[in-house]
Parts: sequence; structure tokens; C-alpha cells
Amino acid sequence: MTINVVNLNEKEFQSLSDKGVTFAVRLWAEWCAPCRMMSPIYRQVAEAIANDDLVMAELNIDEHPAIAERLGVRSIPTVVIFKDGKEVNRSVGMLPTPELQKLITRYA
Repeated sequence: MTINVVNLNEKEFQSLSDKGVTFAVRLWAEWCAPCRMMSPIYRQVAEAIANDDLVMAELNIDEHPAIAERLGVRSIPTVVIFKDGKEVNRSVGMLPTPELQKLITRYA
């Protein structure tokens, strides 16, 4: 089964937050080498754990800087986990697959 990682914009981000959906969002930028290196890891984790109760998403901070600013993102890659419309955890920097999966499934 292939799970697509949802590319968010401001409207979709707000919609997920307002609905209280549990979701993980990876904030990244095209120019960021660690972000590019983490992309396949994030997709691998999404394939392993995403389901109807957990949305795996990405947001390009260059295309949507207001969200990055609102979340106080200072370094990328950053993964933020939301549950019931509230941030419950975050990680900054590269994570290997097992640690990323553990970080997200703790709240899913």
C-alpha cells in the first residue's frame, strides 16, 4: 500500500488543525540539504504508520512562511505533531527512521 504525504498550504493546515485531526507535518525547504535527505525517511515512516487516524504532511516554508513563523520554526527540517488542534511534540534536525516513527506513533 502506498501512502502519499500530503503537501499542505495555509488553508489545508488550518483545516486539519480546526478539525482536530492528528497529523505530523515536516517543515522543509528545497535549498536545505538535510531536508532533502530526510524526505525519503519521512515517506518511509508515512508508508509504515499513516492511516485514517493519522495524516502525514509536508509544508515548504519558502512557499508558506506564515505558518513557519506562527509555529516558531527557526531550523529545518522540523517535524511537528498535532493532536486535537494542539502541538504535542516536535523534533528539529535529521532523525533516523526508528526514532521518527517512535516520535510520531507516540501520539497517533
